[in-house]
Amino acid sequence: MKMKFADLKHMLDPKSVAIIGASDKPDKVGHAIMQNYIDVGFSGPIYPINVTSDGKIMGYTAYKSILDVKKEIDLAVISIPAQFVPKVLEECGKAKVKGVVIVTAGFAEVGEVALQEQLVKISKKYKLPFIGPNCLGVMDTRSRNDTLFLPTYKIDRPKIGGVSFVSQSGSVGSSTLDLISAEGFGLARFISYGNAAVVDEVDVLNYLAHDPETKVIIFYMEGVRRGKEFIEVAKTATKLKPVVIIKGGVTSSGAGAAHSHTASLAGSSEAYDAIFRQFGFVIANDIEDLLYYAKVFDTQPLTTGNRIAIVTNGGGHGVLATDAVSKVGLVIPELSKDSKKVLRKKHAAIVSIRLPLDIGGDADEKRYMVALDTLENDPNVDAILLITLFQTPGADERLVESVIAHSKRSKKPLVVVSTGSTYTKSHTALMEAAGIPVYESPTAAAEALAALIKYAKYKAGMVV
Repeated sequence: MKMKFADLKHMLDPKSVAIIGASDKPDKVGHAIMQNYIDVGFSGPIYPINVTSDGKIMGYTAYKSILDVKKEIDLAVISIPAQFVPKVLEECGKAKVKGVVIVTAGFAEVGEVALQEQLVKISKKYKLPFIGPNCLGVMDTRSRNDTLFLPTYKIDRPKIGGVSFVSQSGSVGSSTLDLISAEGFGLARFISYGNAAVVDEVDVLNYLAHDPETKVIIFYMEGVRRGKEFIEVAKTATKLKPVVIIKGGVTSSGAGAAHSHTASLAGSSEAYDAIFRQFGFVIANDIEDLLYYAKVFDTQPLTTGNRIAIVTNGGGHGVLATDAVSKVGLVIPELSKDSKKVLRKKHAAIVSIRLPLDIGGDADEKRYMVALDTLENDPNVDAILLITLFQTPGADERLVESVIAHSKRSKKPLVVVSTGSTYTKSHTALMEAAGIPVYESPTAAAEALAALIKYAKYKAGMVV
């Protein structure tokens, strides 16, 4: 019988780690895993295990079997050929290891169902939860736990933050992790669970829903095995925090690819879509959406109001933003009389005092701040979409400093649109580092705001 919900604490935040298959040879997976633990600065004991060891691996005392360690081990990472995994998993059970990550492939995803079932039987026998097989495993930015077999020089490790990322696929997981490092938000946990032989999406979602370090969950999923349990967990999880999900295998061809990739039961895309919508998941269409939604949820307050004020220093961008906001079902409001009076008094006569508010191609930080402070106090405005085109004369580091200062005292969601190359990116990076989500297009910013508002309404019990 399946364990109801696995406790992932010892897999994510272990005090000690054994690496089974550790090696001095740089071309071996076990070498990469060992090197990563060293590179990221894991502070607990590391026990390299290799049946051919002659005493030392990468400068650490090595052991031929985990049973030889005679110390308490929270996590074992297994990276040896598939046919030897059942034996060493049994040894992990005897050694009273608290959790296991099996990165080794060659199980149900290639038709070796019986071999995978051996692992499940051993897990039940010893009440030993494991993640995998056929996965990247886990990363925890606070504890410096990193089972990935991909070198740190090939994938940038994200900074510490509040977004936890779950991926059934290792390749989607690794490439997206690399992108997260450049997106301006931080990571709490990463979990790649592969074939989900024991620990599956239900366990992972349940754990992260109650994890105090996780503010937002982003999820790449190919299928669900325990449908009823998943629904029960989803009901709770999405009321506690946003869950942004992208489903792989939504076409018949994609479903076939998903099965051969992780032995996943992809199922009906319509059924999944209905469940996700009913229980408040934020649905992403692609990885870009996943990241764009993650950063707005990570940094901005929720609002159930859909009235969006647009401020721009470029007329065309204001038009595009108006179209984008309208297309996603949000509203451009009428400014209050008080706002119009303040803006009319402090802006040049050529500025039209209406939304979208085009404050001119020569706008400097003072003009921007008049607009932002006024809209912050306008009862007709629920959120602000701010366009900063740094190609114009008045837009420079002083504008960045002012927008950051405003964001720290603002209680309304604020997203920024800034389109451009080197000079622009050097300035937007500062805003993102300060917790302001920046998008390259009005469409992306509008869709992120729409997702934020829709989830806020779901959480508040409003019909969406």
